[in-house]
Amino acid sequence: MNTQTPPSFAVAGIGELLWDVFPHRMKLGGAPANFAWHCSQLGATSYPISRVGADALGFRMCRELDLRNVNTYYIDQDPSLPTGQAKVTIDSNGKPSYDIVKDVAWDNLTLTKSLETLAARLDAACFGTLCQRSAASRRTIREILELMPVGSLKILDVNLRQAYHDRELLESSLQIASALKLSDEELPTLAAYFELEGSVVEQLEQLRSRFDLKLLVYTRGADGSILLDESDCDEHAGLPCDAFDSVGAGDSFTAAICMGALHQWPLHRINEFANKVASFVCTQPGATPELPLQFSLKNHPQFTSI
Repeated sequence: MNTQTPPSFAVAGIGELLWDVFPHRMKLGGAPANFAWHCSQLGATSYPISRVGADALGFRMCRELDLRNVNTYYIDQDPSLPTGQAKVTIDSNGKPSYDIVKDVAWDNLTLTKSLETLAARLDAACFGTLCQRSAASRRTIREILELMPVGSLKILDVNLRQAYHDRELLESSLQIASALKLSDEELPTLAAYFELEGSVVEQLEQLRSRFDLKLLVYTRGADGSILLDESDCDEHAGLPCDAFDSVGAGDSFTAAICMGALHQWPLHRINEFANKVASFVCTQPGATPELPLQFSLKNHPQFTSI
Protein backbone atom coordinates (compact mmCIF):
# COMPACT_ATOMS: atom_id res chain seq x y z
CA MET A 1 0.00 0.00 0.00
CA ASN A 2 1.39 3.40 -1.02
CA THR A 3 0.26 6.34 1.09
CA GLN A 4 0.43 9.85 -0.33
CA THR A 5 0.74 12.67 2.19
CA PRO A 6 -2.07 15.19 1.68
CA PRO A 7 -0.99 18.74 0.88
CA SER A 8 -1.09 21.27 3.72
CA PHE A 9 -3.22 24.36 3.07
CA ALA A 10 -3.33 27.70 4.87
CA VAL A 11 -6.89 28.98 5.16
CA ALA A 12 -8.46 32.02 6.85
CA GLY A 13 -11.94 33.09 7.85
CA ILE A 14 -12.18 36.88 7.82
CA GLY A 15 -14.73 39.06 9.59
CA GLU A 16 -17.17 38.90 12.47
CA LEU A 17 -16.30 37.05 15.67
CA LEU A 18 -19.01 36.96 18.31
CA TRP A 19 -20.97 35.05 20.90
CA ASP A 20 -24.24 33.46 19.85
CA VAL A 21 -26.45 34.20 22.84
CA PHE A 22 -29.27 31.66 23.15
CA PRO A 23 -32.08 31.89 25.73
CA HIS A 24 -30.28 29.54 28.13
CA ARG A 25 -26.70 29.34 26.94
CA MET A 26 -23.95 31.16 25.09
CA LYS A 27 -21.87 29.60 22.31
CA LEU A 28 -18.83 30.74 20.36
CA GLY A 29 -19.96 31.97 16.94
CA GLY A 30 -19.33 34.14 13.95
CA ALA A 31 -18.56 32.81 10.49
CA PRO A 32 -14.73 33.25 10.62
CA ALA A 33 -14.34 31.17 13.80
CA ASN A 34 -16.85 28.56 12.64
CA PHE A 35 -15.23 28.28 9.21
CA ALA A 36 -11.68 28.18 10.61
CA TRP A 37 -12.61 25.60 13.23
CA HIS A 38 -14.15 23.25 10.69
CA CYS A 39 -11.31 23.73 8.17
CA SER A 40 -8.87 22.86 10.95
CA GLN A 41 -10.78 19.67 11.73
CA LEU A 42 -10.84 18.82 8.03
CA GLY A 43 -7.06 19.07 7.75
CA ALA A 44 -6.08 22.70 7.06
CA THR A 45 -3.93 25.11 9.02
CA SER A 46 -6.58 27.72 9.64
CA TYR A 47 -6.82 31.19 11.11
CA PRO A 48 -9.76 33.37 12.09
CA ILE A 49 -8.98 37.00 11.28
CA SER A 50 -11.07 39.26 13.47
CA ARG A 51 -11.19 41.60 16.45
CA VAL A 52 -12.59 41.25 19.97
CA GLY A 53 -12.93 43.66 22.85
CA ALA A 54 -10.45 43.94 25.71
CA ASP A 55 -13.19 42.55 27.95
CA ALA A 56 -14.19 39.35 29.71
CA LEU A 57 -16.06 37.99 26.66
CA GLY A 58 -13.09 38.67 24.42
CA PHE A 59 -10.64 36.89 26.73
CA ARG A 60 -13.05 33.98 27.12
CA MET A 61 -13.44 33.69 23.35
CA CYS A 62 -9.71 33.50 22.72
CA ARG A 63 -9.30 31.00 25.54
CA GLU A 64 -11.97 28.71 24.10
CA LEU A 65 -10.41 28.93 20.64
CA ASP A 66 -6.99 28.12 22.11
CA LEU A 67 -8.46 25.04 23.82
CA ARG A 68 -9.72 23.89 20.41
CA ASN A 69 -6.26 24.39 18.88
CA VAL A 70 -7.50 27.26 16.69
CA ASN A 71 -4.76 29.81 16.09
CA THR A 72 -5.74 33.13 17.71
CA TYR A 73 -2.68 35.12 16.67
CA TYR A 74 -4.66 37.14 14.13
CA ILE A 75 -7.49 38.05 16.50
CA ASP A 76 -6.72 41.58 17.69
CA GLN A 77 -8.08 43.31 20.76
CA ASP A 78 -9.90 46.62 20.45
CA PRO A 79 -9.27 48.98 23.39
CA SER A 80 -12.67 50.67 23.27
CA LEU A 81 -15.25 48.56 21.40
CA PRO A 82 -16.86 45.48 23.04
CA THR A 83 -16.76 41.88 21.87
CA GLY A 84 -19.53 41.09 19.41
CA GLN A 85 -22.76 39.32 20.32
CA ALA A 86 -25.72 37.95 18.36
CA LYS A 87 -28.94 37.16 20.18
CA VAL A 88 -30.29 33.93 18.70
CA THR A 89 -33.83 32.56 18.64
CA ILE A 90 -34.71 29.13 17.23
CA ASP A 91 -38.10 28.45 15.64
CA SER A 92 -40.05 25.19 15.81
CA ASN A 93 -38.20 23.88 12.75
CA GLY A 94 -34.78 24.47 14.32
CA LYS A 95 -34.06 27.47 12.13
CA PRO A 96 -32.15 30.34 13.81
CA SER A 97 -32.73 34.08 13.56
CA TYR A 98 -30.27 36.70 14.79
CA ASP A 99 -30.27 40.13 16.38
CA ILE A 100 -26.70 41.33 15.82
CA VAL A 101 -25.31 43.98 18.16
CA LYS A 102 -23.88 47.08 16.43
CA ASP A 103 -20.63 49.01 16.98
CA VAL A 104 -18.49 46.16 18.24
CA ALA A 105 -14.84 45.21 17.89
CA TRP A 106 -15.11 43.34 14.58
CA ASP A 107 -16.50 46.52 12.99
CA ASN A 108 -12.99 47.95 13.35
CA LEU A 109 -10.68 45.46 11.61
CA THR A 110 -7.23 46.92 10.96
CA LEU A 111 -4.50 45.76 8.57
CA THR A 112 -1.24 44.98 10.37
CA LYS A 113 2.19 43.87 9.14
CA SER A 114 1.56 40.38 10.45
CA LEU A 115 -1.74 40.22 8.54
CA GLU A 116 0.02 41.34 5.37
CA THR A 117 2.51 38.50 5.79
CA LEU A 118 -0.25 35.95 6.41
CA ALA A 119 -2.32 37.13 3.43
CA ALA A 120 0.61 36.60 1.08
CA ARG A 121 0.71 32.87 1.88
CA LEU A 122 -2.98 31.99 2.13
CA ASP A 123 -4.34 29.27 -0.15
CA ALA A 124 -7.94 30.24 0.59
CA ALA A 125 -10.02 32.73 2.55
CA CYS A 126 -13.70 33.09 3.26
CA PHE A 127 -15.36 36.46 3.77
CA GLY A 128 -18.95 37.65 3.93
CA THR A 129 -21.21 40.64 3.57
CA LEU A 130 -22.14 41.13 7.22
CA CYS A 131 -18.51 41.73 8.18
CA GLN A 132 -18.37 44.60 5.68
CA ARG A 133 -21.12 46.66 7.33
CA SER A 134 -18.53 49.22 8.51
CA ALA A 135 -16.22 51.16 6.19
CA ALA A 136 -13.15 50.31 8.26
CA SER A 137 -13.64 46.55 8.18
CA ARG A 138 -14.70 46.58 4.53
CA ARG A 139 -11.49 48.34 3.56
CA THR A 140 -9.30 45.98 5.60
CA ILE A 141 -10.97 42.83 4.27
CA ARG A 142 -10.40 43.91 0.70
CA GLU A 143 -6.78 44.82 1.39
CA ILE A 144 -6.21 41.30 2.74
CA LEU A 145 -7.86 39.69 -0.28
CA GLU A 146 -5.81 41.78 -2.69
CA LEU A 147 -2.59 40.61 -1.00
CA MET A 148 -3.40 36.92 -1.46
CA PRO A 149 -1.49 34.93 -4.10
CA VAL A 150 -2.71 34.78 -7.67
CA GLY A 151 -4.97 31.77 -8.10
CA SER A 152 -5.88 31.50 -4.42
CA LEU A 153 -9.48 30.69 -3.50
CA LYS A 154 -11.51 33.68 -2.28
CA ILE A 155 -14.95 32.56 -1.14
CA LEU A 156 -17.74 35.09 -0.73
CA ASP A 157 -20.25 33.55 1.68
CA VAL A 158 -23.31 35.74 1.30
CA ASN A 159 -25.00 36.34 4.64
CA LEU A 160 -27.75 38.91 4.20
CA ARG A 161 -28.38 39.74 7.84
CA GLN A 162 -30.86 42.48 8.76
CA ALA A 163 -30.25 45.54 6.56
CA TYR A 164 -26.47 45.19 6.22
CA HIS A 165 -26.33 44.80 2.44
CA ASP A 166 -27.06 46.58 -0.83
CA ARG A 167 -26.36 46.12 -4.53
CA GLU A 168 -23.06 47.98 -4.48
CA LEU A 169 -21.73 45.87 -1.62
CA LEU A 170 -22.68 42.61 -3.35
CA GLU A 171 -21.32 43.68 -6.73
CA SER A 172 -17.97 44.91 -5.43
CA SER A 173 -17.58 41.78 -3.28
CA LEU A 174 -18.33 39.50 -6.23
CA GLN A 175 -15.77 41.31 -8.32
CA ILE A 176 -12.96 40.29 -5.95
CA ALA A 177 -14.26 36.79 -5.17
CA SER A 178 -13.38 33.63 -7.08
CA ALA A 179 -16.18 31.55 -5.52
CA LEU A 180 -19.66 32.35 -4.25
CA LYS A 181 -21.84 30.55 -1.72
CA LEU A 182 -25.46 31.59 -1.28
CA SER A 183 -28.73 30.04 -0.12
CA ASP A 184 -32.17 29.64 -1.59
CA GLU A 185 -33.32 32.48 0.69
CA GLU A 186 -30.60 34.79 -0.63
CA LEU A 187 -30.88 34.13 -4.35
CA PRO A 188 -34.10 36.20 -4.81
CA THR A 189 -32.30 39.25 -3.40
CA LEU A 190 -29.38 38.80 -5.79
CA ALA A 191 -31.79 38.11 -8.64
CA ALA A 192 -33.44 41.47 -7.98
CA TYR A 193 -30.12 43.30 -7.63
CA PHE A 194 -28.67 41.86 -10.86
CA GLU A 195 -31.85 41.26 -12.91
CA LEU A 196 -31.36 37.50 -13.11
CA GLU A 197 -33.95 35.56 -15.10
CA GLY A 198 -35.06 31.98 -15.80
CA SER A 199 -34.79 28.86 -13.68
CA VAL A 200 -32.69 28.63 -10.53
CA VAL A 201 -29.83 26.97 -12.42
CA GLU A 202 -30.03 29.60 -15.16
CA GLN A 203 -29.87 32.40 -12.60
CA LEU A 204 -26.89 30.77 -10.90
CA GLU A 205 -25.09 30.39 -14.22
CA GLN A 206 -25.75 34.05 -15.00
CA LEU A 207 -24.11 35.01 -11.71
CA ARG A 208 -21.17 32.65 -12.25
CA SER A 209 -20.56 33.89 -15.78
CA ARG A 210 -21.09 37.58 -15.06
CA PHE A 211 -18.50 37.66 -12.28
CA ASP A 212 -16.16 35.02 -13.79
CA LEU A 213 -16.44 32.76 -10.73
CA LYS A 214 -14.49 29.50 -10.55
CA LEU A 215 -17.19 27.96 -8.39
CA LEU A 216 -20.76 28.77 -7.38
CA VAL A 217 -22.41 26.99 -4.45
CA TYR A 218 -26.17 27.13 -3.84
CA THR A 219 -27.64 25.62 -0.67
CA ARG A 220 -31.24 24.62 0.00
CA GLY A 221 -31.15 23.53 3.63
CA ALA A 222 -32.41 19.98 4.05
CA ASP A 223 -33.06 19.82 0.30
CA GLY A 224 -29.37 19.74 -0.57
CA SER A 225 -27.30 21.91 -2.87
CA ILE A 226 -26.21 22.77 -6.40
CA LEU A 227 -22.59 23.33 -7.43
CA LEU A 228 -21.53 24.94 -10.71
CA ASP A 229 -18.21 25.64 -12.34
CA GLU A 230 -17.21 26.54 -15.90
CA SER A 231 -17.90 23.08 -17.28
CA ASP A 232 -20.13 21.17 -14.88
CA CYS A 233 -23.24 21.37 -12.70
CA ASP A 234 -23.90 18.92 -9.85
CA GLU A 235 -27.10 18.69 -7.83
CA HIS A 236 -27.39 16.93 -4.46
CA ALA A 237 -30.74 16.08 -2.88
CA GLY A 238 -29.48 16.44 0.70
CA LEU A 239 -29.16 13.89 3.49
CA PRO A 240 -31.87 13.14 6.05
CA CYS A 241 -30.91 13.76 9.67
CA ASP A 242 -32.45 14.21 13.11
CA ALA A 243 -31.68 17.93 13.32
CA PHE A 244 -31.02 19.62 16.66
CA ASP A 245 -30.48 23.05 15.11
CA SER A 246 -28.83 24.41 11.95
CA VAL A 247 -26.59 27.00 13.64
CA GLY A 248 -23.16 26.82 11.99
CA ALA A 249 -24.20 24.20 9.45
CA GLY A 250 -23.68 26.67 6.60
CA ASP A 251 -20.17 27.49 7.81
CA SER A 252 -19.26 23.80 8.07
CA PHE A 253 -20.63 23.33 4.54
CA THR A 254 -18.45 26.18 3.28
CA ALA A 255 -15.40 24.69 5.02
CA ALA A 256 -16.00 21.33 3.36
CA ILE A 257 -16.48 23.01 -0.03
CA CYS A 258 -13.25 24.95 0.48
CA MET A 259 -11.23 21.86 1.35
CA GLY A 260 -12.67 19.79 -1.49
CA ALA A 261 -11.94 22.58 -3.96
CA LEU A 262 -8.36 22.98 -2.70
CA HIS A 263 -7.85 19.25 -3.18
CA GLN A 264 -9.28 19.64 -6.71
CA TRP A 265 -12.02 17.07 -6.27
CA PRO A 266 -14.75 16.81 -8.91
CA LEU A 267 -17.98 18.66 -8.15
CA HIS A 268 -20.01 15.57 -7.26
CA ARG A 269 -17.47 14.50 -4.65
CA ILE A 270 -17.23 17.97 -3.13
CA ASN A 271 -21.02 18.20 -3.00
CA GLU A 272 -21.45 14.82 -1.30
CA PHE A 273 -18.73 15.55 1.25
CA ALA A 274 -20.11 19.00 2.14
CA ASN A 275 -23.62 17.62 2.62
CA LYS A 276 -22.31 14.89 4.93
CA VAL A 277 -20.40 17.39 7.07
CA ALA A 278 -23.27 19.89 7.31
CA SER A 279 -25.79 17.15 8.02
CA PHE A 280 -23.73 16.00 10.99
CA VAL A 281 -23.41 19.56 12.34
CA CYS A 282 -27.20 19.92 12.20
CA THR A 283 -27.53 17.02 14.64
CA GLN A 284 -25.35 18.77 17.22
CA PRO A 285 -26.02 21.79 19.47
CA GLY A 286 -24.23 25.00 18.51
CA ALA A 287 -22.07 25.99 15.56
CA THR A 288 -18.76 24.29 16.36
CA PRO A 289 -19.16 20.64 17.38
CA GLU A 290 -16.27 18.22 17.06
CA LEU A 291 -16.45 16.37 13.76
CA PRO A 292 -15.94 12.60 13.59
CA LEU A 293 -12.39 11.65 12.62
CA GLN A 294 -13.70 10.10 9.41
CA PHE A 295 -14.17 13.61 8.00
CA SER A 296 -10.52 14.63 8.42
CA LEU A 297 -8.79 14.83 5.06
CA LYS A 298 -5.50 14.02 6.75
CA ASN A 299 -6.55 10.38 6.63
CA HIS A 300 -8.97 10.52 3.73
CA PRO A 301 -9.09 7.71 1.12
CA GLN A 302 -8.30 10.35 -1.52
CA PHE A 303 -4.66 10.04 -0.42
CA THR A 304 -4.41 6.26 -0.23
CA SER A 305 -3.85 4.00 -3.23
CA ILE A 306 -3.34 0.25 -3.32
